[in-house]
Amino acid sequence: MVRLKDLAQLAGVSVMTVSKALRDEPDVSNATKQRVKLLAQQMGYVPDSSAQGLRTKTTKLFGLVIPATTNPIYARIVFAIEERAHELGYDIMLAHTHNQAEREEVCLRHLLSRRVDGLFISPVYRYEAEARIYQEIKSRATPTILLGPPAPFCRSFHSIEIEELIASYNMTQHLLKLGHKRIAYLTGPPAAPWAHERFEGYRRALREAGIEVDDKLVFQAGNTIEEGTKATLQYLNEACRATAIQAVSDLVAIGCAETLISQGLRIPEDISLVGFGNVLAAEYFRVPLTTVRQPKFRLGVAAVNAMMCLLRDEKIQPKRLTAELIQRKSTAPPRAD
Repeated sequence: MVRLKDLAQLAGVSVMTVSKALRDEPDVSNATKQRVKLLAQQMGYVPDSSAQGLRTKTTKLFGLVIPATTNPIYARIVFAIEERAHELGYDIMLAHTHNQAEREEVCLRHLLSRRVDGLFISPVYRYEAEARIYQEIKSRATPTILLGPPAPFCRSFHSIEIEELIASYNMTQHLLKLGHKRIAYLTGPPAAPWAHERFEGYRRALREAGIEVDDKLVFQAGNTIEEGTKATLQYLNEACRATAIQAVSDLVAIGCAETLISQGLRIPEDISLVGFGNVLAAEYFRVPLTTVRQPKFRLGVAAVNAMMCLLRDEKIQPKRLTAELIQRKSTAPPRAD
């Protein structure tokens, strides 16, 4: 391993001069800096990040905690955070919670032990008003940005959110304008604020159209293809005769679509279907899915920019990003009986 001492001997300068040259300190001549940097490059010198962290009291590391990269919603968010952090000279340590509160606590403690400069967290939502690990993060004053809406246990942290309610409202409006009046809804995880906002958008659009929400048309799903399949089987067993189904997410919608098609129903000829998220599979599903395009990349960039404000002790303005309705082939006017 090449050391500063080795570079100093070859350059014929002191170790301190080499260190300053590599840091671009102003009291070292440009000629010396260029000579030292060229030697460092030729010899494959790699700075000791641990030693640098001790000197600067920073690690240039961010912790990023998400449910799982298998959820396609997070792929673009992670990519954006990593790209923007790289531009700013930071590395990312990624951890997965699998939506388990116990695992989330383990992940966060591990990242705190690595003295990360900040945390990006997609929380594991639960009903409790408090969560010990979030209280600990707060007491440590670790800069933290939530990726999504806060819940009571993490309300004191800054968050980057999407206009879930408005986007869902616009989606229901789209179905109403096509002529649908009986619209079933497949709901998301009960503890997740984003799922509540999307359901509220659906409710608000129906009520504005003079249609009361029919509880018999609301089915508990979740946020996976399997949960979409299960909720759709329940819908079919109860013979609700809706003309459209609004799913809380694209994954739920895809599970729903597969089940409907397997039962001989045609989309959208027999029933319209919409999702939320605009994951890649939504566009290339055998019936391209009408959905909401979440600004996933913009969310990731906004999260890093907000983090930098925290690190500079600057005020952060609340951030809610707009989402766009994408109309594809899975929706059409209801069939005339």
